[in-house]
Amino acid sequence: MNIFTSKTPKNIGFLSILAVFAMILGIFTISSCSKSGASEQEQMVTFAKAHSINYTTDPSGILYEIITPGNSTHPGATSSITVTYTGLLMNGNQFDAGTITYPLNQLIPGWGIAVPKIGVGGEIKVLIPSSLGYGSGGAGSIPGNAPLYFDIKLSAVK
Repeated sequence: MNIFTSKTPKNIGFLSILAVFAMILGIFTISSCSKSGASEQEQMVTFAKAHSINYTTDPSGILYEIITPGNSTHPGATSSITVTYTGLLMNGNQFDAGTITYPLNQLIPGWGIAVPKIGVGGEIKVLIPSSLGYGSGGAGSIPGNAPLYFDIKLSAVK
């Protein structure tokens, strides 16, 4: 019994220090994630104000303005959509534009939230946080952790 008793205080001391270190590391990690998210949100709000976008904030974190609501035909998650769009980074650089036909559920998650808000013939301006775009990995000319702006015109739903 004496063998275990003499080592217990040392083990408890080491484990206590390790636990405190883990808690501090966790706090810094959460804090840095919060700052990153707040920073993205601030970038999106600044972009919206600079481009006269009178946005509404969706619970997902996207900011959007419906320019034209379109008709009563709205896409569902598995609908194939035809859209004409322009995509910009927060610095105003265009990274993509064109007309595509694609299943909505195979596009970035932010589009799956924004596009169903309009019907055929509708137009929406949307700012998407990186977590609902291309995430930390980015894609092509889109850097990781980049919030994105899209002007989207929905022309067909199948």
